Amino acid sequence: MASATTPGAPARSAGTGSSAWTVVLCWITVLLEGYDLVVLGAIIPTLLKTHHLGMTTGDATTIATLSLVGVAIGAVCVGPLADRLGRRLLLIGSVVVFSVLTLLVPLADSVAMFAVLRLLAGLGLGACMPVSLTMMAEHMPVHRRARASTLTMTGYHTGAVITSLLALRVGDHWESLFYVLGAVGLAVAAVQWFRLPESEAFVRSRREGARRVPFTELLKPTYLRAGIGVWVASFMGLLLVYGLNTWLPKLMNDAGYPVPTAVTQLLVLNAGGVAGLVLGGYVADRRGIKGTTLGWFAVSVAMLAALSLRIGSDLLLNTVIFLTGVFVFSAQVLVYAYVTHFYPASLRGTALGSASGIGRIGSIVGPSITGALVASGVGHPWGFYFFAAVAVLGFLAVLTLPRGPSGSPAEAGGTAA
Repeated sequence: MASATTPGAPARSAGTGSSAWTVVLCWITVLLEGYDLVVLGAIIPTLLKTHHLGMTTGDATTIATLSLVGVAIGAVCVGPLADRLGRRLLLIGSVVVFSVLTLLVPLADSVAMFAVLRLLAGLGLGACMPVSLTMMAEHMPVHRRARASTLTMTGYHTGAVITSLLALRVGDHWESLFYVLGAVGLAVAAVQWFRLPESEAFVRSRREGARRVPFTELLKPTYLRAGIGVWVASFMGLLLVYGLNTWLPKLMNDAGYPVPTAVTQLLVLNAGGVAGLVLGGYVADRRGIKGTTLGWFAVSVAMLAALSLRIGSDLLLNTVIFLTGVFVFSAQVLVYAYVTHFYPASLRGTALGSASGIGRIGSIVGPSITGALVASGVGHPWGFYFFAAVAVLGFLAVLTLPRGPSGSPAEAGGTAA
């Protein structure tokens, strides 16, 4: 196989063994991002309670925002690079950068340094999801692309569940959460160096002399309608994912639940996310990606509105939170599945990177607005009113998407989106 790797890097073909490594390593990489997604939300109550570095609610909001700015920049920049230079080395390099900077976060001696380290770590982290999703989509047959995306993203919420469990275990000793994440990330990068193959679709397109497609291709009439719909839906979806994962413990604490209970609800939310991804991918491949995504956003509206109520029964409350995770988190990932199905290989990395990067603006807006509501003392219930309205806008954006895939006939096979 013609290798698209740097000289000196092990050249690997995507045989049966290598294919298994692709699945496992992409899944674990997304798990790392899921772990990081929740880590700040899980420790914010502790940071504020202990006044770490003199941190205030406003400082915590700023740190959360800057973390996501870094992720957004990383996601937008990596897509075109992945379509030009290859998926493999960009993924490994991104994991290394993210892991090293994460190890330094507990050593920050000021709020400003804490924020800067989170910003820089986000640059590396931003590349992980779009590149992993691209590699997995190109590894699976077209008719299973929705499941390729959703099953990969179960790693995302598995990581979030692991963080929640560890946060309950470590209590006020939050620093260990970052040390674990950084150390595991470096170990994963080492295994990727020796075992992760380059994407066959990328290598084949380079061998066949496929032209390099610029980002501006997404703005042409062929793709513009899909692009706008995907960008808006991704913006709304990631706003919900990050807004909920960053502030759910604090929102529920403000509603009168003790901190351990509120952190447990974060675990329940992400457990629902894992279940929803498995279900959503299966349904989307059988019934169509667009229609399934519409249904998922519609149910999300109802679940988010229900969370604005003060629910007295713990069983009923946890059921609503679980179902919120089932539909909100997989609705967002189904947008990515649509991208992998609609766009041809020559543009897939760029399209996924743009969807993730522009969506990350939503991930910045969500925690910022929710943080402002919390600081104003109206986080509960107004935070959930806000989230429900966002889910309505996500539904409307998906409604505008064209159904059929674009690209060559070979790319366009399989079930309709």
